[in-house]
Amino acid sequence: MNAAAAGTPPTGRRRFGSFLELVGRAVDEGVDGAGMPGAIGPAFRTVLAEDDWLQPEFARPDPDRYQQYLLYCDARRRFSIVSFVWGPGQSTPVHDHGVWGMVGVLRGSEISENFELRDGALVKTSEDALTPGQIISFTPERGDIHRVRNAYADRTSVSIHIYGGDIGSIERSVFGADGVCKPFISGYASSRLPNFWGAA
Repeated sequence: MNAAAAGTPPTGRRRFGSFLELVGRAVDEGVDGAGMPGAIGPAFRTVLAEDDWLQPEFARPDPDRYQQYLLYCDARRRFSIVSFVWGPGQSTPVHDHGVWGMVGVLRGSEISENFELRDGALVKTSEDALTPGQIISFTPERGDIHRVRNAYADRTSVSIHIYGGDIGSIERSVFGADGVCKPFISGYASSRLPNFWGAA
């Protein structure tokens, strides 16, 4: 009898389900954004080491813009996990989050350009080029403003993002080159949620 027939999800999906439970426990224990890399970072890297758990519909690019698919949202909206799918050359505007976050690359490569507001102007402070398995983190107090883009002009990249809230419903800001911010709510591209515990 195969795993799906027995009601058991494939190994990769089961592994990701266990990771969701770990993040939930860390939140229950009151781990803050600064402590999350230590609490969940090693397990996050293990999840990123293989990509067999991500169903194809949550890794599908769009020719016009990057896609943000909701993979999981805590029942109390204390954290959410999404897949970002970048078509060739696609990027975000400069934006913030207002909550803690971690980003890890699953496939391809992405570049995070990091900014600070200084005297009302945006100043680029650093740049992270991420490849599969690599992670960055941020909090509202540190590293919260960035622009992310696919490092490749000829292929799709996929990254997994963890946020300390229901990121698709949080009002955030995008920034112009002059530092002027405008509110936005990102929403999600997902039409349904994946199942990481039941049969395929």
